[in-house]
Amino acid sequence: MAHSRTAWATMPVDEERYRPLYARLLGLRFVNPGGVLCFLFFEGTIALAVLLALAELVTWWAVLVLPVVVAAMVKLNDMVAAVVVRSAALVPEQERDRFRRQMEPVVGRARVANAVTGVVVTADPMLSTRRTDASD
Repeated sequence: MAHSRTAWATMPVDEERYRPLYARLLGLRFVNPGGVLCFLFFEGTIALAVLLALAELVTWWAVLVLPVVVAAMVKLNDMVAAVVVRSAALVPEQERDRFRRQMEPVVGRARVANAVTGVVVTADPMLSTRRTDASD
């Protein structure tokens, strides 16, 4: 099943060249991290791995492994977002309308059936015995 790259993409093709290199290299179509987030994903994880290695909490392999693991998680997140968008597009319009109606808050007045007026109910047994004594 061959889909064009832009069939489900959220970014137009002409804006693709302005995306950060990190997002373009991973081929992200649904997750659209900005420049600062891409910096944190790549250079930030390298800096974190170097600090952990200098503190001798991890081996120096973490400097290579941590950015790769973060990139894999970002790509996985993009793939999950693609599945969610595609499955949401398959839901018929009437089901979406029914779901929207169910989720809308209803504001109005409720009518109370069989309402009894003038009766005070209490949970204090001493109060009710004092009233019966006073009425004798």
